[in-house]
Amino acid sequence: MKAKPDFSSLKAVYMNCTLKNSSKKSHTEGLMNISMDIMKAEKVTVEYLRLADYEVPVGLLPDMTEEGAKKDDWPDMYTKIIDADILVIGTPIWLGEKSSIASKLIERLYGMSGNTNDKGQYIYYGKTGGCVITGNEDGIKHCAMGILYALQHLGFCIPPQADCGWIGEAGPGPSYLDEESDAKNNAFTNRNTTFMTYNLLHMANMLKQQKGLPAYGNSREEWDDGTRWNFENPEYR
Repeated sequence: MKAKPDFSSLKAVYMNCTLKNSSKKSHTEGLMNISMDIMKAEKVTVEYLRLADYEVPVGLLPDMTEEGAKKDDWPDMYTKIIDADILVIGTPIWLGEKSSIASKLIERLYGMSGNTNDKGQYIYYGKTGGCVITGNEDGIKHCAMGILYALQHLGFCIPPQADCGWIGEAGPGPSYLDEESDAKNNAFTNRNTTFMTYNLLHMANMLKQQKGLPAYGNSREEWDDGTRWNFENPEYR
């Protein structure tokens, strides 16, 4: 019998980028709940945020009130992400693309990506990322491609099959949570959601046990102070 891993030390943040606030039903949240329930069953600490409930201006500064915004909830969200091991971005599909709120989230993540951790690496090194997509039109893989590329570029580790999704028939019709869609019984979606969730957990667990990625060869601080990366130094070669 396979040994059961212990994921209880992990923390995950799920960020739903639906265009609707919490007064309205989110089909993306419906699918995200499947993944979150798996993590909770594995005793992972899970936090869920719907960005439409918050004031998050567009921009790249850590706090956009410095640019004149009346309020910016991003600094608190950023702290939650930094404290977590896993970030999962959820989005509906609009015109074949991720939502505008998902794009804004990625931009705000990007605005912080020059910060460094205690090893001198970029701040998101050692964290794991994935995504959940829903809609009534084609585009799951296209949206996942853009989101997962952005996350890895910022420093997140992306495990195998780090995305899942559900789409109905093209055009108007039932969405994920609508009873007539029978989406919750879709074997393909349920399998991919389960595999994605456990792949995120395995990757995050391995990184946590190893205290993140080794800092040899990827430390911004060592690059900047020249302690290791003098290309004319024979020891480098």
